[in-house]
Amino acid sequence: MSVPHLTTALSGPLLDLERKILDAQSDIEHWFRNQWQEHTPPFYGSVDLRNAGYKLAPVDMNLYPGGFNNLNPEFHPLAVQAAMSAAESFCPDARRLLLIPENHTRNQFYLQNVAALARILRHAGLKVRIGTVNPDITEPTEFELPDGGKLLLEPVVRRGKRLGLPDFDPCVVLLNNDLSAGVPDAVRDIEQTVLPPLHAGWYMRRKTNHFAAYDKVVNEFAKLIGIDPWVINPYFAKVGGLDFHERTGEEKLAATVDDMLARIRAKYAEYGINQTPFVIVKADAGTYGMGIMSVKSGEELIGLNRKQRNKMSVVKEGLEVHDVIVQEGVPTFESIDGAIAEPVVYMVDHFVVGGFYRVHTERGIDENLNAPGAKFVPLAFASPPNTPECDGNPDCETNRFYAYGVIARLALLAGAHELEATAPEPALAMAI
Repeated sequence: MSVPHLTTALSGPLLDLERKILDAQSDIEHWFRNQWQEHTPPFYGSVDLRNAGYKLAPVDMNLYPGGFNNLNPEFHPLAVQAAMSAAESFCPDARRLLLIPENHTRNQFYLQNVAALARILRHAGLKVRIGTVNPDITEPTEFELPDGGKLLLEPVVRRGKRLGLPDFDPCVVLLNNDLSAGVPDAVRDIEQTVLPPLHAGWYMRRKTNHFAAYDKVVNEFAKLIGIDPWVINPYFAKVGGLDFHERTGEEKLAATVDDMLARIRAKYAEYGINQTPFVIVKADAGTYGMGIMSVKSGEELIGLNRKQRNKMSVVKEGLEVHDVIVQEGVPTFESIDGAIAEPVVYMVDHFVVGGFYRVHTERGIDENLNAPGAKFVPLAFASPPNTPECDGNPDCETNRFYAYGVIARLALLAGAHELEATAPEPALAMAI
C-alpha cells in the first residue's frame, strides 16, 4: 500500500510544515533526546492524528493502546528493540512480566492485540504470562484466535503485596487495561512496578490535562523550528458540571462551543482556509470513541433529543459524563479506496514502532472515525519512520511518516508531562 496522495498536500502550509520539520531534523532529534533525559516516557502509547492539509495535529492520546495486531509485521523488530529499552528504563533486572488485559473476552480483535503485545515482550527477552482480573474467569482458560493462534488467560493471585499467578512471581505488572472502572482490588498497593502507573487510568486521567501539557510542549517545539503552534495544536476548553439527562449546563457548553468556533474562524481567515469550522465535544475521560459529538454551532447542543443525550451521558463501564473537552475539529483529507482515513501512530518507550490508518466508509471528514464499522490498514513504512530522506520531497512516503512520528512523539512527551503533573502524593498513591 502506498501513502494516500493528498490533493491538499501538493501545496500550502502542510508541505511548508513538513519541509520545516525535515530541515530541522537534527535539531528536533537533539531536542527530543534532551527531553527524554528529563522526562520518563510512558511505557507505551498511541496517538490519533488528523491531517487537514493545512494542519497536522493529535486529537487523542491513549496510554493503554490496543491494536498491536494491526501494526505492520515488518516492523516487529523495531517494537522489540523499543520494548527492551523500556524494560531497561523501568526495571533493569526484569525477567518476568505479568500482562493484565481488559476484561472483555468476546472481542476477538482485542485478544489478538494481547497476543501481539505478548509476542513483542517475549521477543524482548521477558517471560510473559497473561493474568486476568475478570471475575468470570476462575481457572486458566484458553481462547482460540481468528489467526489460528491461542491465548491463555489465568486468574491473578494476590500474596501479601505481590501480584502474580500460582506458579509465577513477576517483577513487573504491565496493564493493557485502561482502568475506566477504577483500580481492581488485586492491583492496589502492590510492591511490584506497575506500568503505566495507576494514575494513568481513566478513573483519574483527564483529556484536558493531557492537552494542557501538550500546549506547553508544542509552544517550546514551535519556537525551535519556527512555526505557528496552531498548525500542530487543536484549541480546547473544558466544560464541567454537566448533566445531559437533566439538560444542566447546556447553555454554558453552547457558549464555549461558539467562542471556540469564533477563534477557529479567525485562524481560518489568517491562513485563507475556505472551510466550515467545527468542534468535537467528547467526554473528558474515557476511550472507545464513546460520548462524542461533532457540531458546527452551539445551538446544536441546546435541546438534544433523548438518543443524543443518552449517547453523550455514558461512556465505557457505564460511567456518567459530567465533564467534557471541547476540542477544535481537525478535518481529515486522507482516504483509502474512497473511505475517510486517519493515521494512528504507536510508540513503545520513546520510539515510534508503527501505526495504521483507521478507515471508515460511513463517516465524513469532520466526524469521529473511532466508531463501529471502522477498519484498520497498517501503515506501510517504506523505511523506518525515524529515518527521513531529508533531501527528498516532503510529500514522499518516508517523510510524511517522519512528520507523523514527530507530532506523535510530541503527544507522548505531553503524556510524560501529564503523568508527572498528576502523580499522587506518596501517601495517597498507597491508597489507590
